[in-house]
Amino acid sequence: MIEVVLRAVRVDVGSSTPLLLLEEVGGERVLPIFIGAPEAAAIAYALQGVEAPRPMSHDLLGHVIGALNAKVFSVEITELVDNTFFANLRLVRTNEEIIVSARPSDAVALALRVGAPILVSDDLMAAEGKVMQLAYDEDDEEYVALDTPSEADLVAQLREFLDQVRPEDFDA
Repeated sequence: MIEVVLRAVRVDVGSSTPLLLLEEVGGERVLPIFIGAPEAAAIAYALQGVEAPRPMSHDLLGHVIGALNAKVFSVEITELVDNTFFANLRLVRTNEEIIVSARPSDAVALALRVGAPILVSDDLMAAEGKVMQLAYDEDDEEYVALDTPSEADLVAQLREFLDQVRPEDFDA
């Protein structure tokens, strides 16, 4: 297993879908995972330290685990099957280990709340990890991919395309 850190929650420009960027510790590969909007919001709240007046679902799960005298030892993103990522929560209670299946987005949200390490299987990182240079953007206070065009660049590219396109370009 490879330890990773959450570097960013972004929105994919092409699909408008939230995306987790999990970067390996001491390496340069990043595992991108598409997630749902509610999960992205929960993770963003955890990253920003937002305290809700009542426990959110991931906070509640952490409280339940603690009330059962267990601890989240780690969360592990294990495999990709038919374009769906799978993860496990590794819980420890006394001398017992408990494995619970989870969606990666829920596992990451929980890990951020309870301070548990996030791990990715070696095979999964080898197959799906991307080499991506990330830099910290102090204005937005987040990590961004260096090779990702800015919104202004994308708009400029679209305008250039629209200025040059002709109706006959679309003939079949």
